[in-house]
Amino acid sequence: METSGTRRSLAGLLGVWSLTRLFLLLFVFKVYVFPGPDVTTDVSVIYQGWYEVLRAGTFPQDDVTWQYPPAAALAILSPGLLFHLDYASAFFVLAFTADLAVLGLLLYTGARPGRTLRGAWVWAVGVPLLGPTVYARYDVMVTAVAVAALLAGAGRPRVMGALTAVAAMLKVWPVLLLVAARRRSAWVSAAVTAAVLAGVFAMAMPGAFAFLTFQRDRGTEVESLGSLVFHVARHFGWDGQVLLNYGSVEFLGPHVGLVSKAALALSVVAFGWLLLWRLRATRFLPHTLADAAFVAVLMFTTTSRVISPQYMLWLVGLAAVCLCFRGSRMGRPVGVVLVACLVTVLEFPVWFGHVVASDPLGITLLFVRNGLLVLATVLAARALWRSTVPDSAPTPFPTQPTRAKETSLPS
Repeated sequence: METSGTRRSLAGLLGVWSLTRLFLLLFVFKVYVFPGPDVTTDVSVIYQGWYEVLRAGTFPQDDVTWQYPPAAALAILSPGLLFHLDYASAFFVLAFTADLAVLGLLLYTGARPGRTLRGAWVWAVGVPLLGPTVYARYDVMVTAVAVAALLAGAGRPRVMGALTAVAAMLKVWPVLLLVAARRRSAWVSAAVTAAVLAGVFAMAMPGAFAFLTFQRDRGTEVESLGSLVFHVARHFGWDGQVLLNYGSVEFLGPHVGLVSKAALALSVVAFGWLLLWRLRATRFLPHTLADAAFVAVLMFTTTSRVISPQYMLWLVGLAAVCLCFRGSRMGRPVGVVLVACLVTVLEFPVWFGHVVASDPLGITLLFVRNGLLVLATVLAARALWRSTVPDSAPTPFPTQPTRAKETSLPS
């Protein structure tokens, strides 16, 4: 039975979500001007340009800024469904709708036995911390599909697999949701769905997989962990440049290739840790699927040579799913990620000019944001290991004895 306290909490949650989303809409529709560069130009210029190419029946084969799997075409073309609105306005409405859909999924899940509304609160609070960028990128749509996939994972592995494949064909990162999937049907469903989608796009539209060759000559993006090397080096005579390259602002020049390779090596190390965890883990609880997905995406986001602000939205969505479960141990790393979101909106778009200039304010913001991501990664990986690996197994992170052992779910 619903208590008065629960009703008040739900009313407060809906109030916070409604008020913050109203402000996001006011910013993207330019009723009010958000500080920093205009984040909506990606929609009105880049996305709309792709829309014109895609609607002609082909992918942007000569545009190196198109670096997305073929199903991304669906997100770019979707504003055309709202034919009574101009492209940018339709896109913002659809982004808002995806945001609302995630809230609905989290509320529905949070009301079930053994679940909690903490996840819905994380989404309600975390999204606006990133500012209007959230509604000016198609990542909110991808995140909505990924959240639906994770929430389906506990009881409907085939549905989870299919949704994960759809999300991964929109943007590659959701493939990491399968890292803790134990049911073969989830993997089979994902593989079949991905193969069907790939085949359909390959036959229907030329250039479906041209994006695979469009990232070979990328530099190191100015907001990434590796970029800190060059932000500091610029003050000691480093002879390089900051340029708009492959759709983002990157460092180009001496030793950039080396740092980019180091970032790739860190991602390989992260993959190795996840593989080791998967081999050692035996204690799979209802929240393990979401926790592992959060850790995996957090690892690959932190080690990426590109940490764009919209990447943080992925983490907010997965963090929200984790905290839908009462037993999840991701509370502390989720809190750190939310603080990192607040710092992210300060470095982009509010003070992005300082970041590009590598001045003390810009460097400080990046050190803090990226440092928080590293901290969140370590905390989350440690929590996942402790909750799933038997005490007798070696752990790569320092631990303390747990107070009680949890019962494993049957395989």
